[in-house]
This record gives sequence, C-alpha cells and structure tokens, in this order.
Amino acid sequence: MTDLLMPTEKGFYCPPGDFYIDPWQPVPRAVITHVHADHYTPGCGAYTLSAASEHIARVRLGPQANLRLLPYRTPVTFNGVTVSLHPAGHILGSAQVRVEHQGEVWVLSGDYKTDPDPTCAPFEPVACDVFITEATFGLPIYHWPPQAAVFRQINAWWQDNQSQGRASILYGYALGKAQRLLMGVDPSIGPIYTHGAVESINDAYRTSGVDLPPTAYALEAEDADWSRALIVAPPSARGTRWLTRFGPQASGYCSGWMTVRGTRRRWSIDRGFVISDHVDWAQMLGAVRATGAQRVLVTHGYTAAVARWLREHGLDAAAVDTRYRGEDEAS
Repeated sequence: MTDLLMPTEKGFYCPPGDFYIDPWQPVPRAVITHVHADHYTPGCGAYTLSAASEHIARVRLGPQANLRLLPYRTPVTFNGVTVSLHPAGHILGSAQVRVEHQGEVWVLSGDYKTDPDPTCAPFEPVACDVFITEATFGLPIYHWPPQAAVFRQINAWWQDNQSQGRASILYGYALGKAQRLLMGVDPSIGPIYTHGAVESINDAYRTSGVDLPPTAYALEAEDADWSRALIVAPPSARGTRWLTRFGPQASGYCSGWMTVRGTRRRWSIDRGFVISDHVDWAQMLGAVRATGAQRVLVTHGYTAAVARWLREHGLDAAAVDTRYRGEDEAS
C-alpha cells in the first residue's frame, strides 16, 4: 500500500491528492505549514495556507502569489483527499496539516511548540494514524525553563545595561521570535526600536490583529537615547556596520541553542536567553502521545535519536531525510 504522504526530491508529496507539503522546489500545488524560509519556496502555482498567515505570507511571497487561505479546522478536498489545517503554535498562522483518505489520517506537524504565546493560536493535538513530527531539539538535554522567568531575566538585563549607559541589542528571528519577545518584555522600562526586517513583520502582525507594544524603526529615530533603548534585531545583523550607530552596547540572544554551554561564547554574545519557538524533548514526546499515532516519522533535527527512542517505547518510528535537517541558530 502506498503511503499517503511520501518524501520526494521536491518535498512531502500526496500521490492521491497530487499536492506537496512545504516543498523546496516550485510545484503546481503546495500546502504550506508556515512561511519561514525552510518551509516554502517561491514560484509555486498555488499555495494553500492558514487564513491567519495572510499578511505575513504577502510579505514573504509577494502580492502576486496565488494564495488559498483556509481558516483553521476547515476541510477542503484535493482529488478526494480531505485536507485541513490546525494550529501548530509555532508562529502566527503556523499550521499542522491533517490529510485523510479512505479512512486513514496522517498529520504533518511542521514546526510547533506547546508553550503559550500571545502572538499566535496555541498548539492543538490532532488524532491520527501517522504523525510526522519535527525534532529540532530532539534530545533530553533540551528542556525549556518557564518563559515568564526568562522574560524577567531579559528585563533585568535591559535595566542593568541602562544603569551602565549601554544600548541593549536583543537578537531573535525576524518572523515570530521577535514578535514573541516584544510581547514578553516590559515596555515601561524604556523605548523599543527595531531593525527594518523586524519592523516590516511587526506591521503584518499588527494588521493581523496582534496588539504589539509600540516600536520604532531604528534608522528613522532622531535624537534617540540609545542607552535606555532595547533594540530588537535579527541574527543576521550581528557583526554588521548597522550596529555602530548605537554606541556602547550589550548583546543578548534568544534561542533554544542557548541551553548548551559554550554556545554564547562561540557566537560572541554577552547574554544568552533560553527561549525557543519549538518544542523541547519532553514537550515533543507529549505531543506525539497526544495524537494517538502508532506510526511516527521524524524530520528536521535529531531524527535518528528520536526515532530510536520511540521504537524502544513501542511505536513504529523512522527517521526521514529531507532537504532541511533543522533550523539554524535562530530557533
């Protein structure tokens, strides 16, 4: 019997439905879990994605892209295959893809997290026969601290920098992570400025109804007292001339990779904060159990380790090679 979803050179393919999920080459019909760069490619004939993704998808895919926008949990049919999108909790509009055909149900998770996040709909377990899960942080060493405690650390770091006359540069991925950080910090501490890549996504979030705190585009700021400011920037800004305008400064980095001792030093960062838009080890295992799936395919990250652990605990599990083996340092 042919699998309902099959890894191919272009991405996961559904033979009876004739569509791809998160393809990395242009295809006629793509279903997209979210619009991080490792989950879509430009040039597809049509994109099906969540309605909540509309405004950020236009930023990423352009005004001419053919978008089919689905509210969460709303089924559509492709050649007799029923497809619906369900909240993944990763970023605004992120979705798991539920695929049903002839009584069999598969769910592809995309990237997901189970921690609460006021910028997006929370993760919802979806019952299925086969679950395809990411494993970006699929090792027991990855365990996220309570995020309220992490934000208290960030706020205290910002205030300490102010007392020393230093700007606070906080790095987080421009789409999703930056907005989550903005919603978690205390804006009463001082003014918040952003890199252009972050501010363009902020505009899309606000248009989507997410009530972010006030921010200002750093390049347009006049007479700013940078020593009081928090400046939110993408990781790509590290080491660039863009930073020189802020004078004396301290750098902070928000990522699940900060769990590992030595990462902050290797990346030349003053402070590391453990906050990720992916599940940690325990959350991933809990999500797998919640689906009720007896067969699990593992992609993106520590695939072999996770598949082996699941097999040892009674599930039919296998690692699946894809073009993308996990997100970069911004996770």
